[in-house]
Amino acid sequence: MHETNEPPPNTFFIEVSGSGLPEVDGLFVPSVAPPVESESGTISSLGYWNGKMAWDRADGKSARSPALSYSNSYHSWRICRLDGHLAYDITCEDALPPTDREWHVYKKGVAPAPQVTLHHYDPRQPCPEPNVVFVLGGPGAGKGTMCELAESQLGWTHLSTGDLCRAARQAGGPNAAIIEEFITAGKLVPNEIIVTLLRDKMETVIRTTGRNNFLLDGFPRSLSNLEAWHEIFGKEADLPKILYFECPYPVLEQRILGRARYSGRSDDNIESIKLRFDTFKAETLPTVEHFKSKNKCVEVDTSQDRQTVYSLVASNLAEYTDPKFADKPLTERAEMLLGLRPYPKQETR
Repeated sequence: MHETNEPPPNTFFIEVSGSGLPEVDGLFVPSVAPPVESESGTISSLGYWNGKMAWDRADGKSARSPALSYSNSYHSWRICRLDGHLAYDITCEDALPPTDREWHVYKKGVAPAPQVTLHHYDPRQPCPEPNVVFVLGGPGAGKGTMCELAESQLGWTHLSTGDLCRAARQAGGPNAAIIEEFITAGKLVPNEIIVTLLRDKMETVIRTTGRNNFLLDGFPRSLSNLEAWHEIFGKEADLPKILYFECPYPVLEQRILGRARYSGRSDDNIESIKLRFDTFKAETLPTVEHFKSKNKCVEVDTSQDRQTVYSLVASNLAEYTDPKFADKPLTERAEMLLGLRPYPKQETR
């Protein structure tokens, strides 16, 4: 096979925002600057400068091309003003512009330094569709454990509607007040808000990580949840399949009472278990039956040992799992979750 030294195409997009010099803010696209020798003597190539990826302003207004690039001489990523003078930089050897650290205000810049966001897809285009698997099961069926394992070992993203609601409430977004009102009153957050939070989070993950496999933990809890899903994603959209974690009530009860010793959860007691299980049967089982009628339900017997259950989950996700994740060794955390090694004494599960 003929080998080439050509670097992989630059398919990333950079969004710069919140800078003290508003003209710097905006979208940066893979550079189309023609090959030229840089200040360090490196010959550039399409989408690259000094051996690292480089970007032009999407609006084409910058006097310098590329407008966001790496300097071998100064070992730093740099962003220029419209007139070509450098405004912001960050010293590092990272292959891509850092998104997790504060940039430096350079000679021609103005504080504050901007936020830099990396996009795997052109934000001007529709986001690629997420690949979704719903995960349902009674309290104590092992949904959280198996979703965490699938996230850390198989590269899937685990989303919990409860976590999303709490995050939205704390962030103070457009729905924060409504979420606060419903949670404070002990009521369920409206279905449309729940599904919108899921959709927005999935789009953010896809655009910023390039990963589009999602496990939705405990969703849809009811047929009304499912109706809201169709309203947001369209009634013609292909219905995701579900993994239904089936487990006899005595086993669920034993598990929850066992974890009550260290979970700290106020609802891990006999009375709450019975109430939660009755709610599950009344609200969620009809949803499970609906998926069964559509041949979209995969039943997993979670009364078995955790290693067996995880193997079943992994095999049912294998069609969409990137082999580089599926083949990697178990992490220490995964071994703990699977019962293959003890938890540290100071750690609470």
